[in-house]
Amino acid sequence: MACSTHLLSQSLYPSHRANPAAARGHGHLRFQARPAAASPSARLGSSPSRRRVLGLRVAASAEQGRRQVEVVYDPEAKFNKLADQVDQNAGITRLNLFSPCKINVFLRITGKRPDGFHDLASLFHVISLGDTIKFSLSPSRSKDRLSTNVAGVPVNESNLIIKALNLYRKKTGTDNFFWIHLDKKVPTGAGLGGGSSNAATALWAANQFSGCIASEKELQEWSGEIGSDIPFFFSQGAAYCTGRGEIVEDIRNPLPENLPMVLVKPPEACSTAEVYKRLRLEHTSQVDPLALLKEITENGISQDVCVNDLEPPAFDVLPSLKKLKKRIIAANRGDYDAVFMSGSGSTIVGIGSPDPPAFVYDDDDYKDTFVSEACFLTRSENEWYREPISSKATFSKEDLPPEVASVAD
Repeated sequence: MACSTHLLSQSLYPSHRANPAAARGHGHLRFQARPAAASPSARLGSSPSRRRVLGLRVAASAEQGRRQVEVVYDPEAKFNKLADQVDQNAGITRLNLFSPCKINVFLRITGKRPDGFHDLASLFHVISLGDTIKFSLSPSRSKDRLSTNVAGVPVNESNLIIKALNLYRKKTGTDNFFWIHLDKKVPTGAGLGGGSSNAATALWAANQFSGCIASEKELQEWSGEIGSDIPFFFSQGAAYCTGRGEIVEDIRNPLPENLPMVLVKPPEACSTAEVYKRLRLEHTSQVDPLALLKEITENGISQDVCVNDLEPPAFDVLPSLKKLKKRIIAANRGDYDAVFMSGSGSTIVGIGSPDPPAFVYDDDDYKDTFVSEACFLTRSENEWYREPISSKATFSKEDLPPEVASVAD
């Protein structure tokens, strides 16, 4: 400021330099900072530093008369314009997202492909049980960092979240890296697609941090490169999926979202690879999957339409799972419209009631059983899934949290 005022005095008052005595004897040079009137462009919520307005008054007197020159420097409009540009360029730095799982209302295996995968036809539907993932921009330009609340979940590049972020950078050329915390509530090895949902959520998050430079359709197409079930989560929440699962056809509101269900999963997991290894195509259902879809959309869920061709091989892998399903059906007193296994197991779903049969809590054989109520869930276009406030989950009868707090943003 000293240099600026010195140059200003030289340019405005050349007579004082020509007559130093007059300047010393009778004149004076005064500098005063003052607030200027608030600009109409002042932005609501701006910090004091943005609203501050600086003024500069310069006055001088001379022997032959008095002359005053005033210069006011008002940078507010320019400063606010720059601040708007900074805000726009900065974008978001943190994001908390709900990562819901899915069930297969029916699952037909229709053939084996030359690449070793199987063709399927299935009605996938997102449900209200899910994880929460917290993303923060990292100052690193070389590595993501993942943490989780559950022991045994990999936090290295084998995790689908990291694979999804690497895929996004590869496809878009962006260089954002992240700190990620996964608050896991969906059990693993459950046939609920929890890891696939995490990957889809990570792709959606990375796109938000980058200003949505990719379309949801592109995200959906890319995601099939790292997992067959991931593209489904870019539907609106319900879809008829074919191929390996990566061909996704949105089905609008096939089932009411207030239809309750209960999920019961024993501590043992089913290996998807082992289940498919034991699959015999000649033993699968021969019902037309499109007929199942039509029946569900027109008349709702019943035991007859909830076909899962992976149940027999899964029950071979885990005989106790077959026993669990039979016990739930035997205990049913009209509460459940259908009882079936989701995906490749090991979750048994009861549609129609949020409450498990009493034996799940009373029998010590099921003391470590995961139990959760849920309902169907969809999302709006260009928005991610939100967790219903009333979602609850139970992990075992020794550890029954009163509720799963809503953490969706």
